[in-house]
Amino acid sequence: MKKLLLCLFANVSLATLLATSVAAAETAAPAKATDQKSADATIRAAIAKKFPDMKVDEVRPSPMKDIYEVQMGGEVAYISGDGRFLIAGDMYEIDSRTNLTEAGRTKARVAALAKLDEKDMIVFKPQKVKYTITVFTDVECGYCRKLHSEIAQLNDRGVQVRYLAYPRAGPGTEDWAKMEAVWCSTDRKKAITDAKAGKTVKAAQCSTPIAKQFKLGEQLGVRGTPAIFTDSGEYIGGYLAPDQMIGKLDGTDQ
Repeated sequence: MKKLLLCLFANVSLATLLATSVAAAETAAPAKATDQKSADATIRAAIAKKFPDMKVDEVRPSPMKDIYEVQMGGEVAYISGDGRFLIAGDMYEIDSRTNLTEAGRTKARVAALAKLDEKDMIVFKPQKVKYTITVFTDVECGYCRKLHSEIAQLNDRGVQVRYLAYPRAGPGTEDWAKMEAVWCSTDRKKAITDAKAGKTVKAAQCSTPIAKQFKLGEQLGVRGTPAIFTDSGEYIGGYLAPDQMIGKLDGTDQ
């Protein structure tokens, strides 16, 4: 959503945006009901024209009449069927207090995680897998190090941990280079353990999935590390102790 908002507000002052929105609301004719096929084409064309950097994955009806939910990677927005109006924010059903937008994000996360190849990850797998968590991690992150120090406890409880790289400092930094060294090591599991213990990891340069994984993290809305995703698409935004993690995964944490 951050990327979408940056595109939306680029070079436009808040005052100008508000004035334009008010004028549009005053002069616009009432929107006619639009069928799904027509709305899909109209909305895709509007996004392509106004936000060429955004890729529309899916357009689906929302619970509101003539308002459509648009999936763009891990981002969800709402757009009128005529492609003229965009709503950036979460939609809630008042009676149940259900966050309907989060359901869309969850669906996108599940789809994105399903496409990943474990050969590009660093996987700590227990003998019998009961749960799987996919973790965007950074070797310089204190809570990432704490989680890693407890990885044996998680494995003992049947939790498989799949690491993806998310060096928070970004491309061209020492942090990024350290993670590339980890992923280029012949024994990645030892390398990431050493790196998180503050040891220097050396490895010959190679082609790594670091940039691709970092971009995926941004698309899925990663706000910090460790960013933990469950198989059901739930985003756990930070460190949890082993007991808390199990409670979250088996639904007994409430």
